[in-house]
Amino acid sequence: MLEQLKSHIEALIFSADQPLSIDEIQATLSKLAGIEVSKFEIENHLNDLIKRYASDEYAFQITNLANGYQFFTKNEYATTVAEMLKSKLNKRLSTNQLEVLSIIAYRQPISKPEIESIRGVNCDYSIQKLLEKDLIAISGRAAQVGKPILYKVSSFFMNYFGINSSSELPKLKDIEQPEENTIGIISEN
Repeated sequence: MLEQLKSHIEALIFSADQPLSIDEIQATLSKLAGIEVSKFEIENHLNDLIKRYASDEYAFQITNLANGYQFFTKNEYATTVAEMLKSKLNKRLSTNQLEVLSIIAYRQPISKPEIESIRGVNCDYSIQKLLEKDLIAISGRAAQVGKPILYKVSSFFMNYFGINSSSELPKLKDIEQPEENTIGIISEN
């Protein structure tokens, strides 16, 4: 099996529906071979695979994302694949859903009552739609009275936006603020 270790790693990454960590690869290979495969050896094979798929011969590449490895289409073929996959995310997110998603991304883990406190309106529908689209996930329950469910962004969210962690989100102070309308005040003397 060790002669084909690189091919087994390649097959694992290819079949994974989300980024596969070195620990996950190591655990799977150890179960399969009955021997311990070192992280160093896995990393060497991963680097070889990354170099192989960087060639112009392939329309896809292996990318390190969200603390794992996954196959991705190269940028020059993205529009072709996007056309085919349009139906998955065909429906756009509403303004309400985007607001809830933003609050969850920046304040995670966060409960529905906390989100509603920030927005000032009920957000049941938005949370349900974001769960259906796999953009958010349940991360547990709060330790407060009633033990409300806590939400966080999902690994699909991370993959979709090409980030490894929420710390890579733009800082709120860096996001350009719209110019405020300044109204002159006329004083009566």
